[in-house]
Amino acid sequence: MNGGGIRRWGWGSGRAEQLRADAQTAKDSAAAAFYELDTAQRELRISIETISAVDSSPAGRKAAADFAELGRRIDSVSHDYITAVDSHDLDRDDLDGAAASRARAELDRARGELERTKGDLDRFAQSLGPLLSSAENQLARLAPAVERARQSLLGASNALDAVRAEGLRADDLAARLAALSPELTKLNEGAGTHGVQETVQRADQVVREAEAIRAQAGGLPQQAADIDKRIASLRTRTEALQNRAGQVEPVLSELRRRFSAACWQDLQQVPQQAERSAQQAGEKLREARTAREEQRWPDATALLSTVRALLNTTDEAVKAAGDRLQRLNEVSFDHSGEVERTRFAIRDAQRLAMAGRATPDPRHAQPLDNAVERVDRAIASLTGRHPDYWHLLTELDAVKETVQQVVDQIRQERASGN
Repeated sequence: MNGGGIRRWGWGSGRAEQLRADAQTAKDSAAAAFYELDTAQRELRISIETISAVDSSPAGRKAAADFAELGRRIDSVSHDYITAVDSHDLDRDDLDGAAASRARAELDRARGELERTKGDLDRFAQSLGPLLSSAENQLARLAPAVERARQSLLGASNALDAVRAEGLRADDLAARLAALSPELTKLNEGAGTHGVQETVQRADQVVREAEAIRAQAGGLPQQAADIDKRIASLRTRTEALQNRAGQVEPVLSELRRRFSAACWQDLQQVPQQAERSAQQAGEKLREARTAREEQRWPDATALLSTVRALLNTTDEAVKAAGDRLQRLNEVSFDHSGEVERTRFAIRDAQRLAMAGRATPDPRHAQPLDNAVERVDRAIASLTGRHPDYWHLLTELDAVKETVQQVVDQIRQERASGN
């Protein structure tokens, strides 16, 4: 037998098997790369969904768009990989070396594209760090915020039940609490329907309103007690003022008898005004009591404020008549004390104006000189059987006010370095 015709089965078979094994290794490596890319894409999709659920900013929208673009690239390289796998049956008995080599080359190429895409995907994932951190922080706030809202609503409801048990209706607070019911419904529908940011903001708003309702409900018993106390106090004061108003007429009679008309003419209407104001205060007080019984707290508070204002005005008018008589009695007996106090104020201001100066500033000297002349004229006006002492008192008061203005001006100028 011719030795040249003998086939070298061992060498050829071993070479083919090696090529088949290399192709299989390439296939396994490509499969691992495919699996890693698929896993990374799935994990990143969760991150993108987290960002999209929270962040509607341009950066958030760009992240979603970039991920979608990467997804199309991943689909493309995955398709190439699957095509390469399907094109070569490495388990075929008649697989020759050339076919195994082609399979290996295509699978290596597919693996390379998968790995490069995976690298780009990883870098993209790293770039999302700040966006993802912000989104996760907001999501972390979501459940606690909604729970706080529910607890605040429950607290407000319990507070209303407590004050109702004390006989307080709190209808306005109950209406405000009922108005929060639609907001609770939206909270229960969740962030999937209304968005994370909107849901967190809604929860915070519900907490603020519910806490305000609870605080106001908790303060109702004290508010009712305070109003009851004010009603009692103002009733006593109204009765006392009505009695005092009746004493104004005798004061006016003495003023008419002993002093000139100029000293009391402006007080002529005080008795009538005092009586009218006292009557109005009594009427408003009864209205306030009715509002309290009907638990119209704002109305009761407003009416009591009106009563207090009326009583203050009446009290001032009644007091003014008595003070007028007292001051006129004092000055008619001896006006020198009042005059001397005014002159002393002028001299004190003049000393201040001259402090550190050879001559006074005309802006200060002129009004002080005028003040001296006004005092002299006021004293000179005390003529006749019934001098106008009230003119003297009002003029001296005006002079002292003018002098004080000059003193204040000097001190301000010196404090500022002028």
